[in-house]
Amino acid sequence: MSQLETAMGMTIAVFDKYAKTDGNRQTLTKAELKTLLEKELPNFLSSGKDKDAIDKVFKNLDENSDSQVDFKEFVIFVAALTCCCHKYFEQKAAK
Repeated sequence: MSQLETAMGMTIAVFDKYAKTDGNRQTLTKAELKTLLEKELPNFLSSGKDKDAIDKVFKNLDENSDSQVDFKEFVIFVAALTCCCHKYFEQKAAK
């Protein structure tokens, strides 16, 4: 597989790994999302001092307000976070 295909497969695998915890493989609960963020993006959470960060992230991701994050909502989050990281590293490289 190409690097991009591998990355796509990894994104799917990470979502599935945490979504299945409560038995519903189609969505992440707030608790599942919290565990995913703590395990898969530890630097994302540790850099912030906001104690309500998980609640804010979850509320922003839950686009349809069903108290769950589906795969589409999750992928949009990963893509947006990736864009921010890309921009950050571009700016850092320009210095």
